[in-house]
Amino acid sequence: MHLEFDAELWIWAARPDEGWTFVSLPVDASDEIRDLTGDQRRGFGAVRVEARIGTSIWRTSVFPDAKEGAYVLPIKKAVRKAQKIEAGDTTRVAVEILI
Repeated sequence: MHLEFDAELWIWAARPDEGWTFVSLPVDASDEIRDLTGDQRRGFGAVRVEARIGTSIWRTSVFPDAKEGAYVLPIKKAVRKAQKIEAGDTTRVAVEILI
């Protein structure tokens, strides 16, 4: 499953001083991911993905956010620096689900 979407980067409110930065996947795509992965999810309901922003490509996991009903994708500091983006910016994100 391949997704492309625009999303705003945001900082995790539980640890704002640590700079954990994420984007939220669209809710409808998150529902599809849950249907697709079923029992194959890992700890915390994580799903392995390959992500791309601009020229940066990396492997990580998306995590369910029960409050928003969507998965969230962590955006590494190295990616933010390479792509010159920060919390509050909107960027194009591509995610490939790895099953």
